[in-house]
Amino acid sequence: MATLPWIDPDRLWFPPADQALEDPDGLLALGGDLSPDRLVLAYRQGIFPWYSDDQPILWWSPNPRCVLFPEEIHVSRSLRRTLNQQRFRITADQAFPEVIRLCAESRQEGTWITDEMTEAYSRLHQKGIVHSIEAWNQDGRLVGGMYGLALGRCFFGESMFSLETNASKALMVHLAGQLGAWGYNLIDCQVESGHLLRMGARCIPRAEFLSILEASVDRPPVQRDWNFQWRWTGPEA
Repeated sequence: MATLPWIDPDRLWFPPADQALEDPDGLLALGGDLSPDRLVLAYRQGIFPWYSDDQPILWWSPNPRCVLFPEEIHVSRSLRRTLNQQRFRITADQAFPEVIRLCAESRQEGTWITDEMTEAYSRLHQKGIVHSIEAWNQDGRLVGGMYGLALGRCFFGESMFSLETNASKALMVHLAGQLGAWGYNLIDCQVESGHLLRMGARCIPRAEFLSILEASVDRPPVQRDWNFQWRWTGPEA
């Protein structure tokens, strides 16, 4: 097995993403820290941390990369009916601590959202880089959510949870529509899942993903104010 680079916490640096291993897919380096500057640098270069409590910090850049282009979001007929019923109110940055907690708790197989990760992304939330998106049911209960980083015209999704049928799907539809209106080029989904693929996500070569990042992360979006609410205004089913 190839020797992985060890990241010195005192040095703000990553090896090129295209040096990541093929097996396990995308493993690039280990060590370092989760400081705001290091995390932002990682995402700008197509890299993200993913590890458990009993491991050092592991840094990844898988190939291919699962992404969702906002204009390619797929809304099924059944989901469109749910949206037309206005079953969910979608907000942003209204309940970040609850969202990241529920993202961790909803993963019964274990979570990489450790206390260290929670603290790190909370710091980035306070800096206006990490955002939460929330889905509330008609009783005002938080039933879906996700969080991720907004850098330039890219949104890097980190984790999502859903406590009611279609809550996370409704959230994704509204998020894609809003990001598209703001001129965002992509939503990074990191690793493919059936749920994401059914909603229009697809896998692209890492080289293509990195090229999009290079052209997008330094371009300001049309809008920066994440303090808003969305409601579905699409066509009837």
